[in-house]
Amino acid sequence: MKNILFVFFLMLFVACKTNSEEKIKPVTIKEDVSFLADDKLEGRQTGSDGEKAAADYIASRFENLGLEAKGTEGYFQTFTFKPKTDPHQEVNYTVKDGDSTITGTNVIAFLDNKADNTIIIGAHYDHLGYGAEGSLFRGESQEIHNGADDNASGVAVLLNLAEKLKENNTGNNYLFMTFSGEEMGLLGSNYFTKNPTINLSKANYMLNMDMVGRLKQDSTLAVYGVGTSPILKQVVKANNSKFKIIENESGVGPSDHTSFYNSDIPVLHFFTGQHEDYHKPGDDIEKLNYEGMETISSYIFDIISDLDDNGKLPFRKTKNESEDVPRFKVGLGVIPDYLYDGKGMRIDGVSEDKPAQKAGLQKGDIVVKLGDSLVTDMMSYMRALSTFDTGDKTKVTVKRGDDEVETEIEF
Repeated sequence: MKNILFVFFLMLFVACKTNSEEKIKPVTIKEDVSFLADDKLEGRQTGSDGEKAAADYIASRFENLGLEAKGTEGYFQTFTFKPKTDPHQEVNYTVKDGDSTITGTNVIAFLDNKADNTIIIGAHYDHLGYGAEGSLFRGESQEIHNGADDNASGVAVLLNLAEKLKENNTGNNYLFMTFSGEEMGLLGSNYFTKNPTINLSKANYMLNMDMVGRLKQDSTLAVYGVGTSPILKQVVKANNSKFKIIENESGVGPSDHTSFYNSDIPVLHFFTGQHEDYHKPGDDIEKLNYEGMETISSYIFDIISDLDDNGKLPFRKTKNESEDVPRFKVGLGVIPDYLYDGKGMRIDGVSEDKPAQKAGLQKGDIVVKLGDSLVTDMMSYMRALSTFDTGDKTKVTVKRGDDEVETEIEF
């Protein structure tokens, strides 16, 4: 399989001669996504042949960009682990080879500007293969989960940024890193922070791109981690002229920036929102907004440029908002629109054969009341949901366009 992939790779990267000097053919964001989210890579599950082929591709892209290898074996940093059986247990990275072990591969490159500090720019490249744990697909047959948005999009933006930064912004060094094992619990980024290939005390801040491929018509972009250093909120706002920014101060979230925040490094995480194809076979290349991805890349470049002469940013701890999330036994069976900042909880997708669908709720409905509780935002929605058990019935009120609709729902 690798031979086939490398033929495809070499076709993409044909070198041409101009004035007797060899130049590398520019690679677009769409071309990078198209390679990484192709069926040939079979969903890039951690440790699979498809993930290894993706790692080889990314390493070759780094090499063609003239970036220094900064793994433990060239561009690669491998880690072997035993999958967790208990979600609360620590991952065992020190296991010996055996039937139950998996080897993941981080891909790491360095741009050395002889500066005092280094900016870490990261994105995970693994996904769910044919539907590993975490898949939301409920079909009877196995299908490839290509993960075009999650997270070929982030890797493509990272590569685009690397190309921009190669010729600009010399106030810092840059470590470009694509993580393995994110879908299994931020394993690659966690391993790197415990086994860094640079001096982490010299890390200035970390930027993470995870699911940046579906910028919507209203240009809403979530930027998390703005509270992890005093200047970040100001810089995120000052450099924005294209987006409706949804800010979140916390440095903790379900992506790789959390590993760096836990190492006392300021972080920013960029995200264009969840959708109905999340963790399903439908997350394919034709559904991405490539112009939006280019705009996001330019925005992040502007943030880096603005911070370029600010020296090392001070780290600030933030409140872990996930600790305040109520625990609940039931669900509506909807995908919330996490980027919605109006009153209520807007539904971005409805799952088949779940309470919401059976009650007639639709994508775009805004839940404003659940039982006796008013729903004003995501947190109040979760608090209301936490009061119900399986088998309970209640009323739900939604705004649908200009109308309010009330219906009964059974959990």
